This record gives sequence, C-alpha cells and structure tokens, in this order.
Amino acid sequence: MVIPESAALVDRPLPTDHVTSREHAEGYVAMVCFKHGPPRLTGVELEWTLHDRHHPQRELSAPRLADALGLHAPRTLDAASPHLPLARGSVVTVEPGGQVEISTLPADSLARLLASTHEDAAALNLLLHRADLTLGETGLDPHRSPTRILHTLRYDAMQAFFEPIGDYGIQMMSSTAGIQVCVDADVAGAGRWQALHCLGPALVALFANSRHDVSGDTGWASARMRATLSTSPPTSSAPARCADPAADYARRALDAPLVCVKDAGSWVAPTAMTFADWVNTGRRADAGPLGRPPTYDDLDYHLTTLFPPVRPHGYYEVRYLDAQPAGEWVVPVALLSSLVADPVNLSEALAACEPVEECWMEAARLGASHPLLARAAAAVADAGCRAVEGANLTPALTRTITDLVQYRLHGRAPGGAAHDRRVATVAAH
Repeated sequence: MVIPESAALVDRPLPTDHVTSREHAEGYVAMVCFKHGPPRLTGVELEWTLHDRHHPQRELSAPRLADALGLHAPRTLDAASPHLPLARGSVVTVEPGGQVEISTLPADSLARLLASTHEDAAALNLLLHRADLTLGETGLDPHRSPTRILHTLRYDAMQAFFEPIGDYGIQMMSSTAGIQVCVDADVAGAGRWQALHCLGPALVALFANSRHDVSGDTGWASARMRATLSTSPPTSSAPARCADPAADYARRALDAPLVCVKDAGSWVAPTAMTFADWVNTGRRADAGPLGRPPTYDDLDYHLTTLFPPVRPHGYYEVRYLDAQPAGEWVVPVALLSSLVADPVNLSEALAACEPVEECWMEAARLGASHPLLARAAAAVADAGCRAVEGANLTPALTRTITDLVQYRLHGRAPGGAAHDRRVATVAAH
C-alpha cells in the first residue's frame, strides 16, 4: 500500500541518529510498527508471476520488462525511469524473479478500493499484453525454476543470506506471488492483530492456489506459503498469542538476523549477526564487525527484511494469501477487508478459527482437505459473505463475490461458463 508523505510520523528520531541501546530500538519499533488510530483505511498489493504469452517457460529479461512498463517501470529495472504511478495512483514494482506488483493508495471504502484497483490492474495488464507478456494465475510459478532477473545490492545480499538456509528463500524471492491486504491498526490492544493471525490458517486453506511448480505437483495446497514460512524461521513464523504484540514484535525484530546492510560496496551482512548484536557491538571502540553503530535508518531498513505472515508498518500488512486466478483477487480482498470491519461476523469467524489458529503448516500442506480447517474455512466464508453484504457494494458485485467464495469453498476448479460469467461480472465493476 502506498502511504502518502503527509502520513509519515513526525515524532521519530532522525534517520541518521545512532541507535544507542536495545531499549531505545525496541521502543522505536513498537512506536512505528503499531501506530494506533481509528481503523479507517484499506489498501492492497497485488503480485503476479509473469510469463511470455506464447512460451510461458521462456526466461524473462529486465530490459524486456522495462520496455513493457515504460514510464511506470521501477528504477530497479531502469535507473532513468520516472516511475510514474498508474492512473488511479498504484505504484508498479518488480520482484527479483520478474514478478510484477501494484501497490494501491489507501482508500476509505471498500468500493473505492476495488474500483481503483480494478482500473490499475487492467492498465497494467494492457501494458504487458502489448509486449506479449501475461500475468500468472497461481501463487507459484509452474513454468520456470527460480531465476533472478534483478541484480541489486539488496537482492544480492538476500540471496547470500537465504542460500545457506535452503531452497525456500530463493523460491520465495523469485517464484512466488501473493495478495497483501493492508488494514489500519485498531485503537488499542491486541484485537485486530490477533484476529488477523487467528483467521490466517483458515484463509490460507480457503484460498490456497499454489500447488504446482516447474517439477509438477508439489503435494502442498499452498507451496508458496510453505516457502514463506520456511524462509527464515522463527521470524517468518506466526507469533504466539500475547497481551502486548508491539513489545513482542519489537523483541523479535531485534533478535532477527541481519539480512542485508545498506552500505558502500556489498550489502551482505555478517553471518548470524542480529540487529541487537549490531547495537551492542556498535558501542565498542572499533564499532564491531560493521565498523560503525547502526542508525535508525538501518533499523527501518531491517524491518523491511522480515517476512512474517502479518507485517506491521503502522498498519497491518496481511501477507499469507496466494495470488488468485484472473480477476478473482477481489474475493479474498473483499472478504478479509469486510470481515475485520464487522465486529459481529468477525467474532463468529474467530470462534470457529480458534481450534486451528496455530495450524499454519497444515493449512499450507492440506488446504481445505484437512477436516478441522475445512470447518473453520466454511465458517469464515459464511461470516465473511455476510460482512461483504453489509459493505455497501453494488448488489451485482456483492452477489458475484459471495458466489465466488462459495465456489472456492466447495472445491471446484476454476473454469466453465458459470464461473467465467462470475469473473466477468467482477471485472466489470
């Protein structure tokens, strides 16, 4: 989600100030990541794998993608690009393997969010279509092995960090695509934070859409989620319930290993060094392995290298949803956004999810074929559909979304005339 400059916090330390203690660092993380206010805005980030329209297994290249995106190309593709937003304000970015993403402006109503996102997604699709490129329809690339087309200092350092862990980090970087729903934090307490995590396994199961990679059937309903959870445990895992999520997340962030360090030359971080280690060694006369103490800009950047299922940015970025077929991204976006804004239906969904709220890996592996997850997913679907019906969308769009939720719940594969009519209705709105 693109946050306007006017929304930036003004009471934080200067980016160049040194972080002098763990206590100060944790207080800062809690402040900037869990900025409380009336929950009002919603945004979305849509990511897709990308393929040659005629030969989907063909490798992509950065110059070809830069030409396709034109004035909207990010500077990681073309350093001279003006990187203009799309017509409704969404910014286009590109992930290491060539996945494309749009990040919307925050909206104060679901109807406005869906309308602007549809328009910008259609504009992106047209740009790519003209270059004989097409968007993928699953959360994992089924045509190519993980291959980076972007070679930046950040991504070089991330690859150096992930390679010793195994294949999952590399796969996450270059072969996966997801939907990120961004919602405001609630006024106080752990309510919305805990709710988003409690709903997670049921929603992973309901919208699992990444079973196949280049080798064929992975045996996992959401192999994308398996890769994400396994990228850098425990920081890529869901947190346990706690009374003070801001303090807990701050501790986890300080204890997370450095993935990359912005500096001259290589950004590769010292092996197994956490941000807390950097704070401690930075006070030494020789300033430790990195030769200098960390700044608050370094801490801000460190937070962008953490990949939990829900990432706090002053708002909550829900990261556990697979990319969906065609225009069906609207379904999980509408369902989750409506549900967290409807206390009565949310309460019913949470009660059904409590027995499976820690079943993240089971949801990734089995999806809704797991009996308890199937029961929870059905309850979330029903409560979410009722919430969508109260979200002030047009009757046709409401009916289409609720039909598609039920369609997905009952396990039918996408395709067929009735399904295509529903998707066309979504796209028309």
